[in-house]
This record gives sequence, structure tokens and C-alpha cells, in this order.
Amino acid sequence: MTSQVRGVQLARLLGQWHALPGRRRSPDYAALAGAVRGLLADGRLPLGVRLPAERELAEALKISRTTVTAAYRELRESGHLASRRGAGSWTMLPGTHRVASTGLWTPLDDRDMIDLGVAALAAPPELLPAARAAAEDLPRYLGGAGYHPTGIIELREAVARAYTDRGLPTSPDQIMVTNGTQHALDLVLRLALAPGGNVLVEAPSYPNALAALAARRARITTHGLAVEEPGWDADLLLGGLRQARPKLAYLIPDFQNPTGHLMSAALRERVVATAHSVGTDLVVDESFVDLPLDGTMLPPPTASFDRHSRVVTIGGMSKPFWGGLRIGWVRASAPQVQRLAAARVGVDMASPVLDQLVAVHLLADAPAIVAARQAQLTAQRDALLAALAQRLPEWRVTVPHGGVTLWAELDGPISSALSRAAEEVGVRLAPGPRFGLDGTLERFLRLPFTLPAADLVEAVGRIAAVRYDLDRGGRSQWREPAVIA
Repeated sequence: MTSQVRGVQLARLLGQWHALPGRRRSPDYAALAGAVRGLLADGRLPLGVRLPAERELAEALKISRTTVTAAYRELRESGHLASRRGAGSWTMLPGTHRVASTGLWTPLDDRDMIDLGVAALAAPPELLPAARAAAEDLPRYLGGAGYHPTGIIELREAVARAYTDRGLPTSPDQIMVTNGTQHALDLVLRLALAPGGNVLVEAPSYPNALAALAARRARITTHGLAVEEPGWDADLLLGGLRQARPKLAYLIPDFQNPTGHLMSAALRERVVATAHSVGTDLVVDESFVDLPLDGTMLPPPTASFDRHSRVVTIGGMSKPFWGGLRIGWVRASAPQVQRLAAARVGVDMASPVLDQLVAVHLLADAPAIVAARQAQLTAQRDALLAALAQRLPEWRVTVPHGGVTLWAELDGPISSALSRAAEEVGVRLAPGPRFGLDGTLERFLRLPFTLPAADLVEAVGRIAAVRYDLDRGGRSQWREPAVIA
């Protein structure tokens, strides 16, 4: 089903479209068409969405219908709009201009490369003592077969306790341990989404989640996020759920990857209620929930508003602890966990016992470890922001109050070209289109602040140097970039 944006919704997205640079040199219809193209390029207006009728948009914008008619005609001529008599007009991109988000690439072991493609921290000092303690605990498990499809009881109890402490009562029977958050998502999709099923996701979103959905041949509907807070447009998000009625919605409400936005408690409650009313299951990714910065208070977990087992929460230890410790989990109803365990047997049987024991010890020290991580990330974020303000003041960045990434709006649709150029000077980037669908988001770049401050400042200096040399051309072909995480 094609979703539709109403006139008042599109008017709100367009904002001050008539005040765009160059308005005095071009008519209103050209400015309006250019503003719509900008929304498409930024991913705020999804592809395949039906635009309001000309009369409806004219009334919402308080302009003449003739102006809207001319703007729609220009959008059709530029390949950004397709129309059919009696069916309306829907958004598209010219020709075959598409950028796929699937297909991760193998990282190069290049010590001179500053890798800003992976948003993850190095291991904390507490990891080695935790590994030693886990090895001492291991003998009591050696008498059994070692297969625990839902995870060892100590770890499930620790994870359940963490949810309960956040105000979401949880029993160990509601927890399934996985080999990382991505594995958790894959198992949930196997159970809850038939091939070709309809899914709603944010735009931008996590590339590896988009790849997992593509592997299921999902039909994806997107909800575009604004650069500035609050990010989500409640009217459009809830309207998208009601119109598309997707089988599944994948959301990252806690310091969204890559924008860093934090969804309000009120919107969480409305999303859960709307999802229940239209028969949509919610998959809530809490990868960054442990990393609020600046004393930011977290809203209640999204699942705390769930009364009908519509919310499945996934999380893990990659972001607050270490990506090399492949421990994640699913929180769902106990029957759902058992169904996931049955589905898992055909995939990988169980997670390594030793890794789970390491996770138990790390979670026992979580308050101290996370506090140190928060201080580290705050200092690195501020260093990155200062470097960007000094070297690339034309870029617009909303300061995130949690998570590990900045979402920078560039001074032009140059993200992919800039990433190619930066690769040649030893900086690996994750260009905006990797976080969206169909070639949008070329005006954006994700910049994690997980590396030491000195590396971040050096990276910004190199990026700034190549930014102002992009138009000279003659550069060699882009080497294949690394894993984006």
C-alpha cells in the first residue's frame, strides 16, 4: 500500500520554502519544487509516498493552485514525481539512481587509517579481569553439553534485573541471550516477518538493520527524521503506521543511530498504542540506552507501555562495553522467547558459555564502567564539535545528549564524494546514503566520537583539507570501505 502525506504535513516539512536562496531570481513554483527535491535528497520525505492533491497543498501553503501545478510539473520533468490520472502523484528519484544499503565490506588492517566508519569503543580495562574471573567460573559448566539456547541463567538474571531497575519488571524467562544485537534482530525477523513483509523504519537508520531487512526481501516504508530535535514528527510517524499498517516497525528511540535523537515518553506511548491498533509489532533497538550524556534523564523503556506483547526489545554489550564481546539479547514475552529459541536451533544453537560468563562479570561492574564511558564520550564529543566548528563551520550539527555519533548536515550533497576523497588521506567515513534507501541523504555524514580526541581532531583536519579540493577532480577510484557498525 502506498502511504500518503497530507497537505498540512507536507507544509510543515517544507517550512520556509519560499525563503530559499535565490528566490528573487526564480518564481515561486521553482522554489517549491526545489524544496521538495531537498526533502527527498535528505530522506525527510520518503520515496514512493503519494503527495497531496494540488488543491489541498495550495490551501495548506496558502498559495495559488497554479503555483503548485507548475511545481508538480517541474518535479515530473526532473524525474522526482510520477503521476497517473486518477491515482495521484508519488515521489521518486530520477532514472536508476539508487544506492543499496546491503553488502558489508571487509575492513583493511591499516594502522594509519583513522576509521570513522565504526561507531564503537575500545575495550574497557575491566574486560581482562572479567575474562579471568569467567575462566574460573567455567568448570561448573563443563559437565554439561554447553548448549543453552536462551542463555545461561546467571546472564539472563542479570539482564532481567537491569530492565527491572529501569522500571520495566522482567523475569529471566523473558530474556534470550544472542551473539550480539544484530544476531538478535536477525532472529526476531526470522520469527516475526515473512519474506516480502511490510516494515516501517526511520530514515536515516542503522545500515546493518537495513541489510537484515533486505535479506528478508522486506518492503520498506520510511519515516524521515528531522536534523533538529525532536527528530520524529509524531503526526507523520503515527500516520505512517495507520496508512501502511506494516507487519513490523524497527525503531531506535534511545539516541537514534545515526542522528542521536531521544524519543519522548509521550510519543513512545502513542507509538505503542497505534501499533497495537493496526496490528504492528515493534522491534525496539536499545543499543545506546546505557550511554546518556550531560545528565540526560531517560524516558521509560518503550516496552513499559506495552500491554499486548507487541514490543520486542533488543540490546547488547557492543556499545557500552566492547564490540568484540558478541553478547546481545532479546526481551519479549516468555512464549515469544521460547519460539525464538526453537527458531535459533537451526541457526547457531547457543551463545558461547565463556563469553556469557565474561558478560556476567562486566554487568556486575556496569555502574563504574558506564560512568567512565560517559565521561570519555562527553570529552571526545566536545573535542569533535570544537574541531568541526573551527575547520568546517558551514556544517550544521545538532549536539546529541547520548549515544556515540554526530549526524552532520554538510554544505552540499557531497557525502559520497567526500568519503572517497577522505579515504585517500587516511580517513574512513560512513557516507549518508549508507543510512538510507535509494540514494538519499547525500547532504549528511555520520561522525562517531568513539576514538581518542586527538584522532578526531586530526580526522577533521584531513576532512577539511579535502573538502575544499573536491571540485578539482582527477582522484583515483574509491577503495572498498570498511564495516559500518
